[in-house]
Amino acid sequence: MAYIDFIMKLHQSSKRDYVQRVVDYDKAECATVAIQYGADYWDGDRKYGFGGYKYDGRWLPIAQAMADHYGIKPGDRILDVGCGKGFLLYEFTQAVPGVAVAGLDISEYAIENAKEEVKPFIRHGNAISLPFEDNSFDFVISITTLHNLYNYELKQAVQEIQRVGKGGNKHIIIESYRNEIEKVNLLYWQLTCRSFYSPPEWEFLFDEYGYVGDYSYIAFE
Repeated sequence: MAYIDFIMKLHQSSKRDYVQRVVDYDKAECATVAIQYGADYWDGDRKYGFGGYKYDGRWLPIAQAMADHYGIKPGDRILDVGCGKGFLLYEFTQAVPGVAVAGLDISEYAIENAKEEVKPFIRHGNAISLPFEDNSFDFVISITTLHNLYNYELKQAVQEIQRVGKGGNKHIIIESYRNEIEKVNLLYWQLTCRSFYSPPEWEFLFDEYGYVGDYSYIAFE
């Protein structure tokens, strides 16, 4: 397992006022709405989540970098666990024409509003039980999803990702913190996070669960 960053530059491109988020809004009410992963979370007011999650091509450089690093080639099968509206899946089809993509997400709203080109390949489901055969994907990705699970669900979810993917071509990205400032910022900003761990703790858990893929995290600086 290795730490390989593909996403922090994109994450840092958005500006956030962490303190104002808890001053201006009822954080508990916002989180209660967000955790439903419905229209408000994806396309409603920013206080409930994304504030409008539209396709804008921002994921293409990430798909290209991952494809290059993991040697993804035409004919390979890619799974995105927690794929949302499928934007990254679509970008994989652009970065490597001829790949086969599949996605899974807990949000029926996201699937209904997914990018049309990949919508037929996205299923509704939970990360703790993936409806796929063993070793059926050449690359498995999960971006900012697993920290939304309770700690007692993490082992099963990580082992499911391990089960359905071949070898070490897997990458998990979670929200994390490296110091007390980032921990407070994460607590102020997050709406759906249930598992709060530092990078060494995540690495410990991944090792305990037998995960052999790579990982990275986003931190709220």
